[in-house]
Amino acid sequence: MTYRVTLDFDTYEAAREGFAWDVPADYNAAHDLLRKHEDPKGSVALFQGYPDGRRETYTFHDLDVRSNRVAGALRDLGVERGDRVGVVVPQKPANVLTHLACWKLGAVASAREAVDAVRGGLPDLEHVVEVDGEAVGAAHAFEDLPAGQPREFDIVGTDADTPAVIMYTSGSTGPPKGVLHRHGAWLGHCPAFLMYFERDVEDSVLWTPADWAWIGALGDLVFPAWHYRRPVVGYPMGKFDAETAFGIAEEFGVTDTFLPPTAIRMMMKVEEPESAYDLDLEAICSGGEPLTPEILDWAAGTLDDVVVNELYGQTEANLLVTNCRDWFEARAGSMGKPVPGHDVAVVDPETGEEVPTDEVGEIAVRHGGGSPYDGDPVIFREYWNLPEKTAAARVGEWHLTGDLGYRDSEGYFWFKSRDDDVIITAGYRVGPGEVESAVLEHPDVEQVGVIGVPEEIRGEIIKAFVQPVADVVGDDALREGIRDLVRENLAKHEYPREIEFMDELPQTTTGKIQRRKLREREGIEGG
Repeated sequence: MTYRVTLDFDTYEAAREGFAWDVPADYNAAHDLLRKHEDPKGSVALFQGYPDGRRETYTFHDLDVRSNRVAGALRDLGVERGDRVGVVVPQKPANVLTHLACWKLGAVASAREAVDAVRGGLPDLEHVVEVDGEAVGAAHAFEDLPAGQPREFDIVGTDADTPAVIMYTSGSTGPPKGVLHRHGAWLGHCPAFLMYFERDVEDSVLWTPADWAWIGALGDLVFPAWHYRRPVVGYPMGKFDAETAFGIAEEFGVTDTFLPPTAIRMMMKVEEPESAYDLDLEAICSGGEPLTPEILDWAAGTLDDVVVNELYGQTEANLLVTNCRDWFEARAGSMGKPVPGHDVAVVDPETGEEVPTDEVGEIAVRHGGGSPYDGDPVIFREYWNLPEKTAAARVGEWHLTGDLGYRDSEGYFWFKSRDDDVIITAGYRVGPGEVESAVLEHPDVEQVGVIGVPEEIRGEIIKAFVQPVADVVGDDALREGIRDLVRENLAKHEYPREIEFMDELPQTTTGKIQRRKLREREGIEGG
């Protein structure tokens, strides 16, 4: 059951040509993350911090024993192979212990951000386990679960294709969908993990502020780190705070981190962090929107040669494209190049045929036997209980991401927009992402979300919801300044004809603007 994903190639081209998946027939994610390592008792897996000052340290052996006991307790509650266990826990040990325990049982962990998000979808709920505080009513206290359970637990037989986890889409464009992944899914994240952390994680300490309910936290960082026996930091921050983030990085010696672009922009406002904090940062990976040259320059300058690598992925098929300075030059605004192990292309969504270089189409990844990377484990099995949506996301051997982009002549991928976010104004197709990037260049803009709103003459017009920086008043002068800036940098039909100022924009926990909620605010049917 032991398998370690490696990228031992001198060049990117050699890696694309030589990499192959060799996942064992009998594979269990919990075994891979906990039991295959040398010296599990002496290797730290989790540094856990809390806002009240408490600190805890867990080795891989600690997590193995504790998750054994949780698995035994869940079994006593009647949890069996294939059952679904909801996990609504922030960055705390109970979160990962429950995931690991489920996989040891052959059950499916279902990670969500908040109880309100899952309550209506759990009509057959049988047990509730309370993590913080005393159990109320029929609930069980998590801290009481392991009591009396043995330290040992025999992991049930699984393979890489056995259902393991349901992750939920971010809901930035529509209601969140449950995405069913296999045990082998975490292996599918590992090649990109090595690339965006510059193929050197042997001495890394890793952290992300992203909620442990999202693929961007567990898939981009936590579970790949444990595949390579590297420690991660857990800290239930709640609302992101830049000073706290720098403090976490300093205290725990964080070397590598996944930060949403929103978090980076907030950290850029901290004055002289290189003097205020003793940092060991080496690499930052980020995704969800194009990274501006200012972000790359800030990391290289203010943070003293810290590398920022943009990545691309989605809950259904994560970490398909990324950058790696060790192999090739990064281009500001580009997502990078396809990761070895994933056959990525830009296709016509109607036919599945690849489109020419520099032509916009839908980003897709091959999931069938025609891929040179047969057995790619990163692609999801199905949308939970939504067979028609699963079928709609597949054209031939391609999984369609729903994202529009293009590939240039040097193999770099560039994001344009979500297919369902595209604004059609006066016959022009406009991606909101590029308008948002242009608006963010204005020094008085903190955040922005762009949507299309119905208009009788043009069909749709571009509307920007703008959150000004602190102490800046949103007025007509700022509106006109934003419009002028966009006109200077984009085509004349791409400037926002309407601008509304807001104190705070709706965001997911990973910092993505929820355009769906902006559309709902405008009363646009379907959100």
